[in-house]
Parts: sequence; C-alpha cells; structure tokens
Amino acid sequence: MSIASALGLTSSKKVRYAFVALGDITQEAMLPGVKHTGNSEVVAFVTGDPEKARGVGAQYGVTESYGYEQFDTLLASGTIDAIYLATPNWRHAEFAVPALKAGIHVLVEKPLEISAEKSREIIAAQKASGAKLMVAYRLHFEPCTLATIDLIRSGQLGDLLTFSSTFTQMVSPVNHRATSGIEAGPIFDMGPYPINAARYIFGDEPTEVVSAVGIRHPEAGLGDFDDTVAVTLRFPQNRIAQFVLSYYGNTLDSYSVVGTKGSVEVNPAYMYGKPLEHTVTIGEDKSHASFKNTDHFGGELKYFSDCILEDREPEPDGEEGLADLRVIEGIVRALQTGTSQTLEPFTRTKRIDPKSQEQTLSAQKSPELVNTSNPGKGKDKVPLN
Repeated sequence: MSIASALGLTSSKKVRYAFVALGDITQEAMLPGVKHTGNSEVVAFVTGDPEKARGVGAQYGVTESYGYEQFDTLLASGTIDAIYLATPNWRHAEFAVPALKAGIHVLVEKPLEISAEKSREIIAAQKASGAKLMVAYRLHFEPCTLATIDLIRSGQLGDLLTFSSTFTQMVSPVNHRATSGIEAGPIFDMGPYPINAARYIFGDEPTEVVSAVGIRHPEAGLGDFDDTVAVTLRFPQNRIAQFVLSYYGNTLDSYSVVGTKGSVEVNPAYMYGKPLEHTVTIGEDKSHASFKNTDHFGGELKYFSDCILEDREPEPDGEEGLADLRVIEGIVRALQTGTSQTLEPFTRTKRIDPKSQEQTLSAQKSPELVNTSNPGKGKDKVPLN
C-alpha cells in the first residue's frame, strides 16, 4: 500500500471500464465485485450478444453496449480508461493490442494469449504506448497464497526440493471448452495455475519440460484434445515440479511443497468462492490455517485501478503472462513429439510482493447469470467451476 493510500489521501476518481465479453467469468465473478472496489466502475460492455448486454446491463446499470466490430469506435469515444478482457484465449491480442495502442489500460484474463509470439505483440503494444497491462492472476492478491509465499521465503522449509499439484474438474461435453481444441483444453485453461504456482514457490523459471503425457477418455465425450495431462518440469538447483490437469475428474485443486526441513500443503489452492487453506509441517510439528474467503476478482480489479490512479506498474504484468506461455508451449511440443523439451532461458524481472499486494475485500454473492439461446453466442470464457 502506498503512503497516500494509508493516509486516505488518494483521489476519489474512479477508473472507467468497458468489460469485453459477457461470459460466465464476467457475470459470475468480476461484475459482482466492481462496486465494492471503491475505485472502479463499468460504463460499457462489448459483446456479440445485444440481448445479453441488455439483461446484464439492467442488473448493473450499464446502458452502453458495443458489438465486437464496434470496438474501435469505443476506444475513440473518450468514455473509458481501461478494459477488462475475458474473450476466449485466442482473441486476447485482437482486443488488447488496439486498446493499448489507443492508450487504454488492459486487464486481461489468463493465459495472456495462446502463444509466446502473440504475447510479445501485446507486450510490445504496452511498451510503445505506456498504458498499463495486467494479467488477471487473482491468486497474486489472495491471503493464503501470499502467506504460503511468505512461509517459503522465510526459509522454514529449508532447501526446496519438489512441487506437486493436482487440478481436476468435470467439464460437460456441451461446454464450449469441450469443442474448441487444445487452446481451450486443460493445458491452456487450467495449466497456468500450477505452472504459475511452481514459479512463485521456487522463485525461478523452469529450464526443461522433462515429460508430458496426455490421456483421452472416450467416455468423457470431449473434443479432439487430451482431457487429462501429466507434466514434469525441471527447475534450477535440482528442483522438480509435477502436476496433473484434467477435464474428466471430480474437483480437486491442491499443491504441496517439500523442503529439507518441512513441507506445506495448500488445499484448496486455486478455486474461488471458498476459503483457501494450508497445512504446514516443520519436522514433526504440524499446523493448519484457513484464510478469509475473499473476493479474488474485486481484489485484483481494485489493485489494477490503484496502479492506474497512482501511476504504479502492476506486478502480474505482460512478462508474467509470457513466462507461463513459454512453459505451456513447451508442454504442447512435448506432447506432440513424445520427447523432453529444453526451454529457452528466461529471467523474470519482478516477483510477487506479499506485503503490498494482499487484497481482503469480502466475497460477493454471484447473481443469476444472463444467458441466451443463440448457439452462436456461446464463445465467452467460462470460469473454473
């Protein structure tokens, strides 16, 4: 927190947002938290579904709506300062790049894009314009995650050895993620969570995708991609990260870290809507903590708006998004070739700061979602459920 914020001297001005795409993650998770940020407001929607825009607009008092093809008109309107971007992954650059070039700040859902090349296009647009770019890594502001990072950095676990994670959920065959190929599958959709967690736990970047094994369960009824994937990553200093992702399993989201003096298990670790918890073992002494159930989405929006209003650079920036895409591409290559993949050297210039990033806004109740029966409009991203 800045000195001005601590003294209550910050501006009363609010950042004006347009929300791009009105899928479940926008309606269920982000919109309910806007009001209690205190520094953000939604003034427009961008969607391919005018009927949905009217329904959601009635809930939140938003009357301005633009079609995707009218995005340039919105950018030139002078009515917005920033956008929240929650289109399918492969459409992020399509909207982020022109917004940044127009000087409009961008909060984009993860992954940043579906390739390192597209990610670099977004980052280049940000650097050229000076507008702010943040990737929506909501756990970078969540109390349990930050307490776990503090624990790791304290040295109480000793030298870190292994990270292991399981992240599974049952995805319906009628969900758009089931029919949009690998870019909407578990590697891109769920993979950023354990990849990002391993990176912030180890405070380093992986050097190799040692192995990646994909499974397709015919009974899952999903599309042409691996519904279950197991991955092993090599990190510097002889550390290993392993994780399993699945669209065909009962929900589990957990990770554990083992060091030479102790270990920590975080379970639940990635989902929102419930308290996250961790169990710490030092030698034979065990302790457990359950952390406040916070509004992950309102918290990250508040943080990003603070960065805009106070002219600070956000921590989970484009480089953070690129760091994960670099690993995701390596996993895809390992699956395609059946061989290990050496990752190009990468240095992260910024890491999470638990002291300044924690957000503790109270969790908000999700409203009834507004959907339409038009089958051509089901392309907005849906949340991890």
